[in-house]
Amino acid sequence: MGVVRTILLVAFIIVCVLLILLVVVQNDNDSGMGGVFGGGQSAAFGARSASVLTKTTAVFAALFLVIAFSLALLNKAPASDVNLLETAEQVEGTVEEAASTAGSWLDE
Repeated sequence: MGVVRTILLVAFIIVCVLLILLVVVQNDNDSGMGGVFGGGQSAAFGARSASVLTKTTAVFAALFLVIAFSLALLNKAPASDVNLLETAEQVEGTVEEAASTAGSWLDE
């Protein structure tokens, strides 16, 4: 499992960096960073560069979510086998001990 976690973590970092770059490169009415790389929409991919960038961003966003949930599932702590009723009884016993100790201290 350690190898899978490492591979997913490296992929997650790469997807994060590429997603950030894709969002920064997209321009909104020629006022974004996209103007740095040639200005108009026909800069890198022709007349449909906006749709290519939008689709690519959507793919990377989906990858981001899938990898993030996969890492969360792999890194979650295993469920404990402690019964809730047993835990409540232990807490109740501790509270009773503390109350009796405090009561004896107040009587002095």
